Amino acid sequence: MSNRYLIAFFFFVTSGLLLAQNATIRGTVFNKKNGEPVIFTNVFLDGTNYASQTDVNGFYSISKVPAGTYKLAFSSVGYEKTSMSVTVKAAQVLTQNLYVQSKNVDLKEFEVSGEKEEEQNRVGVGLTTITPKEMNKLPTIGAEPDIAQYLQVLPGVTFTGDQGGQLYIRGGSPIQNKVLLDGMIIYNPFHSIGLFSVFDTDVIRNADVYTGGFSAENGGRVSSIMKITSKDGNKKRFGGKVSASPFVAKLQLEGPLSKQKEGKASSTSFILSARSSYLKESSKIFYPYVDTAGLPFNFTDIYGKIAINGDNGSKLNLTGFNFTDQVRYKSLQNLRWNTFGAGANFVLVPSNSTFLMDGVFSYTDYKINLDEASKPSRSSQINGFNLALNFKYFMGKNDLTWGVEAVGLSTNFTFFNEVNRKIEQNENNTELALYAKYHFTVGKLVAEPSFRLHYYASLGEASPEPRLGLKFNMTDNFRLKFASGLYSQNLIAGVSDRDVVNLFYGFLTAPENAPTEFKGVERTSKLQKAQHVIFGFESNLGKHIKWNVEAYYFNFNQLTNINRNKLYDDNLENEAKPDVLKKDFILERGVSKGVDMTLKYDYKRFYIWAVYSLMKVTREDELIDYSPVWDRRHNVNLLASYEFGKGLNWSVSARWNYGSGFPFTQTQGFYENNTLTGNINSNYTTSNGSLGSTFGALNQGRLPAYHRLDVNLKHTLELGENTTLELTAGLTNAYDRDNVFYFDRIKFERINQLPILPSIGVNLRF
Repeated sequence: MSNRYLIAFFFFVTSGLLLAQNATIRGTVFNKKNGEPVIFTNVFLDGTNYASQTDVNGFYSISKVPAGTYKLAFSSVGYEKTSMSVTVKAAQVLTQNLYVQSKNVDLKEFEVSGEKEEEQNRVGVGLTTITPKEMNKLPTIGAEPDIAQYLQVLPGVTFTGDQGGQLYIRGGSPIQNKVLLDGMIIYNPFHSIGLFSVFDTDVIRNADVYTGGFSAENGGRVSSIMKITSKDGNKKRFGGKVSASPFVAKLQLEGPLSKQKEGKASSTSFILSARSSYLKESSKIFYPYVDTAGLPFNFTDIYGKIAINGDNGSKLNLTGFNFTDQVRYKSLQNLRWNTFGAGANFVLVPSNSTFLMDGVFSYTDYKINLDEASKPSRSSQINGFNLALNFKYFMGKNDLTWGVEAVGLSTNFTFFNEVNRKIEQNENNTELALYAKYHFTVGKLVAEPSFRLHYYASLGEASPEPRLGLKFNMTDNFRLKFASGLYSQNLIAGVSDRDVVNLFYGFLTAPENAPTEFKGVERTSKLQKAQHVIFGFESNLGKHIKWNVEAYYFNFNQLTNINRNKLYDDNLENEAKPDVLKKDFILERGVSKGVDMTLKYDYKRFYIWAVYSLMKVTREDELIDYSPVWDRRHNVNLLASYEFGKGLNWSVSARWNYGSGFPFTQTQGFYENNTLTGNINSNYTTSNGSLGSTFGALNQGRLPAYHRLDVNLKHTLELGENTTLELTAGLTNAYDRDNVFYFDRIKFERINQLPILPSIGVNLRF
């Protein structure tokens, strides 16, 4: 028996030594013009099967290459073909950067790229990757596109309105979505007017949006993950952009602090963006028919980054931001929030190693206040740090990724429910997580098993979370895919999920003041938890049409919500009262299921994006079963763009969105609400009360359907080698659809979303 073990050990060591004789060719692909990395494109050894896809930093790694001389090649639409001869020795790790020249795309050119190979080798379930190229296809609101508008056309995404709208992804609530900017947690990524995010489109390199089934490297949320990566500043010259529209004005500056020289990757650059809205003032001039007092939305966003790049692909980024938002509804309501933060993220490429290491450390602070004329003030603050270290080991088409993450946060929350019962929390929390993910290919099968162990130190609770992603390439043009996993989070929303419109969005952690059981079953965890199952297929219908279908089932088996049913203080006097009437919070569970279908056509001058989503979301608590306010059964998005004119300097685009009606609670009747403020001295026969409402069953009604058409015309003028002037004219809600915002029950008056808004915009890039 011992001889067998000895032979097996000898075979294992020998195999490892033979494998070590293979070489690795790695490096970064840069755009010669500005030094920006070229992302998600193919680098290959011509005439062989050895290839690699560049990542979000433009880094590629071709491993398990036998010793010899090869032709290292790069080919992608929009760039000149590039190749060079390289020679590698056994066990050598060769760093070879590529510098490629951008060019105007010839419409007769056949599209050559590694896109199909990427589709066949990446699981990609529930993943949409967004770049500025896609965002620029969308009709702009004002002078330029915004990722908040593009997210609304993604499969599985539900948007609740132009004013105070929130994004709901495949049945999850906004608190269950995690948004990262260069690894920094952004707690509120959208302004109160739902047309704008806090992110400047011109500083975004790409965004990965995971609408479910994400692997173990992402955690801490039970619905979705959005990871935004910013670009570096121009490494070759100083430049910038100035833009203005009736909505927003912006100034962006970028340039080298230490220039990238020809054939050298090392450089230091900066990028700075500042934009501010003046809608409250400008709307009095341009849109007085909306509200003579002006639209009450104003915001300011400031973002800055310094990027330090090394010759071998290593880099260090230093980032800071400050975002503010304010809404003043006449004298009735005043909401304001501010978020700021700073952080550093890095990529380390060790010499003579097939490892890649990256990490982030950041601090973020978010605070929101709401003052109302008839209610006590509400406030919420969350701040803290997040730290992550990730390691990646390349093994040909396979790779192993593992890492560690730590999050420390503090919450301070004050809230009053509908019967003016005060709910407050002041907590400190720490989370630690370890994860590992193995990506490998066996024949036509691509597999991505992963495991995350997330420990919530303040709760003393560990959450083991196995996950699995699969793709089977049935043919070159048809692929089946599957993803499943367990997910958890500590954060809960500081507002009830049952509120139709809520500009105030606060944060809490798992509360102590919640029931200990749900429908007779003891609660064993304080976390919010979910299980995801996604199955689908993707197909290439010819060279330029892609079809993607995903069916999903999300089981939110444990949720925590603010208790709108609370009537009594939780004390000894009310010990006999049921928990559902005295606890600050209530336990719930729910299910979200649906199908998302996407059709994409992208060829020459035309771009078409069509999405249909069918969804059903249900929730239940101790008392009732109900549909939450974002349960939109049908959602359709159609986006089309066409370029024309000499040099394709004209473009026209249109987007139409249709959504079936949201659930709402109907008014059953009215009565005189006499509070008898004089107590026993009040004369109920002569005192006057206010108008009170009696409500029907929760969310049993349906609002009218929502639909809106946005159109856009854009013209670009070349004023110099590096100077362009872009003129934009657009119509938001082009046929002036009356989409309901909310219904004022007391005044018995319907309040609509934004009407038709014509706009012009000017962008000067230099």
